[in-house]
Amino acid sequence: MTSVPVDEPTATSAPNLQSTLPTPPSPRLARLRERASEVLPDIVLPAITFLIVLLVWHVIANHVATGFPGIGETWARGVELLSNPFYSNGPNDMGLFWQVLYSLGRVTAGFVLAAIVGVPVGFLMGSSAVFRRGWAPLIQILRPVSPLAWLPIGLLLFRAVDPSAIFVIFITSIWPMILNTASGVEAIPKDYRNVAAVLRLNRIEMVRHILLPATLPYVLTGMRLSLGIAWMVIVAAEMLTGGIGIGFFVWDEWNNLNVPSIIVAIVVIGVVGILLDTGMNLIQRRFDYTHR
Repeated sequence: MTSVPVDEPTATSAPNLQSTLPTPPSPRLARLRERASEVLPDIVLPAITFLIVLLVWHVIANHVATGFPGIGETWARGVELLSNPFYSNGPNDMGLFWQVLYSLGRVTAGFVLAAIVGVPVGFLMGSSAVFRRGWAPLIQILRPVSPLAWLPIGLLLFRAVDPSAIFVIFITSIWPMILNTASGVEAIPKDYRNVAAVLRLNRIEMVRHILLPATLPYVLTGMRLSLGIAWMVIVAAEMLTGGIGIGFFVWDEWNNLNVPSIIVAIVVIGVVGILLDTGMNLIQRRFDYTHR
């Protein structure tokens, strides 16, 4: 019986397994892919939403309400308004950004006054049961009142546009600061107060070293909510009081039947609101220890 010779495998006949394996991506490329997977949804999804809104706008302007301004007309008006936003031809004819700056000035004044009053009142309500029981019913009654209901009171008290608008902002934006600050004081662990008693801290030292750091997240959250309310309120207040401001600009353009200008102003109001909220968010991350 003869044996059949078997050829020994050679180096060239064996497959090169190493060459068939996929090359792993470099660490830098892997980080870029990971970053892209995180960022793309934040870009693509809002873009889809805006495209849907523009499509609905186009359908409404061309098929539902033919008198409503279209996208092209509004865009042209926006370019016209934003190309020279700081012109000034007198108190009744000023650029769009001047209107925004006047409104921001009133918002800042009312917001600062609300913080000066609201935060200490919140500390008192959170630390004193007597004060809380005495003031809580009044706050619950006044808090739901519409901002426009306060405007005649402001005009009667101050008989001027600016103080009246500031008063309306103050009286409507103070409540979140009071309630959030009081909630923060009430949420302080009892151990903190015991430590303050052991260390024999006086009232000022207790506020500085115990109450303020522990309640800071609540205070900043209340301020953030109040600033958003203040920016919404100023538009309504200026529409009724007149003068200079983004609210008055909207009402004046409506009287002139210039609806594209109103749409541009609405977009500007929204953008400024986002910037204000972003600024408060940065402050909150800087001083709030829970975000570190």
